[in-house]
Amino acid sequence: MSSSSAAPFPAGPVASHRGRGVAVVGSDIDTDRIIPARFLKCVTFEGLAAGAFADDRTELNGEHPFDRPVHQEASVLVVNSNFGCGSSREHAPQALMRWGIRALIGESFAEIFFGNCLALGLPCLTAEPDTIRALQQAIALDPAAELYLDLEALEVELESEFVGANRWPVYLDAGPHRMLLSGQWDATSQLLAHDAELTRTLAALPYANGF
Repeated sequence: MSSSSAAPFPAGPVASHRGRGVAVVGSDIDTDRIIPARFLKCVTFEGLAAGAFADDRTELNGEHPFDRPVHQEASVLVVNSNFGCGSSREHAPQALMRWGIRALIGESFAEIFFGNCLALGLPCLTAEPDTIRALQQAIALDPAAELYLDLEALEVELESEFVGANRWPVYLDAGPHRMLLSGQWDATSQLLAHDAELTRTLAALPYANGF
């Protein structure tokens, strides 16, 4: 498990993120690979970090990117096309977040997986295939290099002593972009912020008051 999983979970507006990258290469990586079905029996999401890519990690015998010591501080996951396809299990982004991932960059994401990530405040930014390849190659050459994701400018920057300084555009639809920058992705916080109005509404509902 990444030691960065102890970092605070996202809260409020998400305008930027800085962190090391970890690349999981391959298209059509589905949610069953991200978190195998046997981990769905959990009562809470607390222990899901151990299940992130569990079967792939077992097959690769310690050589999976999530097991390599150089990636244990990583918080930006760089993937290829159609990442998160398959069954609509919200455990998949939960497992990634609890391992330590705070943002994803990929060629494309499955729609339901994207929505489940957005509900946790995890940006899923898309980029051109050439950009993804460049990022994955840079991470392989210099795992300690940091990526800076600027959600306001929609850019990702990477500076490395091995590959130099680079900046690429990333993409995000207007609705999710606005939700992340404003903090509206966090439905629970929005409810808590309007507790007085909700309490007044509840008090006025006959079926909630002994009707």
